[in-house]
Amino acid sequence: MIAFVSGPVAAVAPTTAVIEVGGIGMAVQCTPDTLSGLRVGQEARLATSLVVREDSLTLYGFADDDERQVFELLQTASGVGPRLAQAMLAVHSPDALRAAVASGDEKALTAVPGIGKKGAQKLLLELKDRLGAPTGTAPAAVGSAVTASWRDQLHAALLGLGYATREADEAVAAVTPQAEAAGGEPPIGQLLKAALQTLNRTR
Repeated sequence: MIAFVSGPVAAVAPTTAVIEVGGIGMAVQCTPDTLSGLRVGQEARLATSLVVREDSLTLYGFADDDERQVFELLQTASGVGPRLAQAMLAVHSPDALRAAVASGDEKALTAVPGIGKKGAQKLLLELKDRLGAPTGTAPAAVGSAVTASWRDQLHAALLGLGYATREADEAVAAVTPQAEAAGGEPPIGQLLKAALQTLNRTR
C-alpha cells in the first residue's frame, strides 16, 4: 500500500494532482479542498489510499491521515465505493461527517450527489459505530487555486461528481456573486459546497 506521496507538485487539474516522486509523476485523485491548497512547483505531502480494480489502479490523495481514514471507513458501508466516498468528503469535512452521523443528520448526507433519502438512512445506521465522535479539529486553511480559473475548476468538479453539463452551468452561475464578492481567486472548496447546496435545492 502507498501510505503517502511527497514531492514537488508537477500539475494541478480540477480533480487530480500530479506529484513528482523520484522522477515519476504520480497522478492522485483529490477533493477540491485538497487541490486548492497545492501550488505547482511547491513541495506537497498527501496521505494516500490505493484502490485496486481489475482494470485500474487509482491513487486517492488527502490533506491529512484523518481524511484518508474517514475515506476508507466510509467504504466499509454497503454501496459506498471510492468515488462516492470522495464525493462525501468533497461536500463535508471528516468532522462534519462524524457530526452528521452521530446526530442522525439525514439532510447532510442527501446533500451529497448520489445519496438519496433511503441511502442516507442506511448509511446513518451502518456508519454510526464506525466513524466515531467529532474530534473538534479545525479544518485546514484553503489556499488559492492554481491552474484553470475558478469557473473551470468548479465546473469540472461538478461534472466529475456526476452532474450534467447544464446543471453544472447553472450551479456555477448561482455561486458567481459569492465568488466575485470574495475577490481574487475564491476558495474552490467553499464554492463547491455552495454549488452542491444550490443543486440539491433544485432537485
